[in-house]
Amino acid sequence: MRSLPPGGSLLSGYRPGVIGEITQAHATYYHENWALDASFEIQVATELSDFVRFFDPTRDGLWVGRMGGRLAGSVAIDGRGSPDPGARLRWLIVPPEFQGMGLGRRLVEEALAFCAKAGHPRVFLWTFQGLDAARALYESVGFRLCREHTVVQWGQTLREQLFELDLAPGRTSRGS
Repeated sequence: MRSLPPGGSLLSGYRPGVIGEITQAHATYYHENWALDASFEIQVATELSDFVRFFDPTRDGLWVGRMGGRLAGSVAIDGRGSPDPGARLRWLIVPPEFQGMGLGRRLVEEALAFCAKAGHPRVFLWTFQGLDAARALYESVGFRLCREHTVVQWGQTLREQLFELDLAPGRTSRGS
């Protein structure tokens, strides 16, 4: 796996304050760049809090990159309650000042290595059209676009997209 930039660290698991930091990073980025409203921040805070509340280290993972004592990125694997076997990659964010250093790739690689070790046969994620750097990262590690549709949420009309990655040998994505 790729190493972190000098002065950076990658932490696994919950730490006090991380729910607020991850929520703030998402709310700030998506408000400034996509004009998402307060309902987005509320959803991230609520769902992330529930994720931590029901966290099971045998199925779930949380990783935070830090640089200079600040949140430089995050990602989670949520193994709870998917209708199909597998886990959901969630809350991937690298604030703009930390982009371009390979941290997003490192976070995703950690998350996928965890999924393989935990025995998740597939990983899926929801995103929306226009997040080109994130999409390029997802596709570079094997995710495939399986479905998309238009939604009105968070104060915007967005083209929501479902990406999947099959980890089980012999399986193919439903979008193929």
